[in-house]
Amino acid sequence: MNESTPQTWPDLAVALYDRLTGRGAEITYEAQGLEIHVPDRVGPDATHTLWKVSGSLKIRTSDGAE
Repeated sequence: MNESTPQTWPDLAVALYDRLTGRGAEITYEAQGLEIHVPDRVGPDATHTLWKVSGSLKIRTSDGAE
């Protein structure tokens, strides 16, 4: 991996936004029965809450020039 490869989910989100902003991009994710265990904090003693997702999630970017 090189230095520009995102290492965390927030870094990945920022890198994706930076790359797509101003290009009128849209990313659509579709999920059926996706389960995500979301931690309440960082560390081995974190408690997790279960999120269930069915449907679509759309991410749109814009540079505000519209």
